Amino acid sequence: MRTRGLRVRRGPREVLHGVDLDVPAGQVVGLLGPSGGGKSTLMRAVVGVQVVQAGEVTVLGQPAGAPGLRSRVGYVTQAPSVYGDLTVRANLRYFATVMGAGRPAVDEVVEQTGLRGQVGQRASTLSGGQLSRLSLAAALLGEPELLVLDEPTVGLDPVLRRDLWDLFGRLSGAGVTLLVSSHVMDEATRCDRLVLLRHGEVLADDTLAGLLERTGAPDVEHAFLELVEHAPPPVGWSGP
Repeated sequence: MRTRGLRVRRGPREVLHGVDLDVPAGQVVGLLGPSGGGKSTLMRAVVGVQVVQAGEVTVLGQPAGAPGLRSRVGYVTQAPSVYGDLTVRANLRYFATVMGAGRPAVDEVVEQTGLRGQVGQRASTLSGGQLSRLSLAAALLGEPELLVLDEPTVGLDPVLRRDLWDLFGRLSGAGVTLLVSSHVMDEATRCDRLVLLRHGEVLADDTLAGLLERTGAPDVEHAFLELVEHAPPPVGWSGP
């Protein structure tokens, strides 16, 4: 997946300023940065649901949003994208039917996301973390080649966060490409590559080791702060 010269405007405000980005196949790429920096907008552009002002976004060799990508790209938003009046299992069976996946796929994603104990619960009764995992389970049903995850660990306790990152690692090992956004800097250690985004611009695109060597910082949070100090906001920036 790659973007070239990607610009996105919302009304009078430009949210992304000519973003160039490459996401290597089969890697976990962390999209890090403070809230309001453009992470969600960039992800929407990648999955083809964001109108762009200029530039191009290529996903698995096709333009973002192309019909041929619908079964190849999984997308999990910050807001749950499931039916509250259906149980966990009913939600997953519905999405499995839409994607052409069989019942074994439902059982598999339930196990992957740790939802076995909630399969009979209506989605409206789930906690925020459980809803996030249900949305992830639905996205996994189609066995996507690219998985785009917007803040997937928000609201999860440390054990569930660890388990999800272990799952992301296994998916990557099986050849799935993951673009994962977060504002939690300690999750950077789980990523193969890091993209630091602020004010709609890429401050850095490197491995964790390369980023620390470049800045001389002891960890990714201090590296980010070091980069911020030397990167003033773009002229006219007013946030997404």
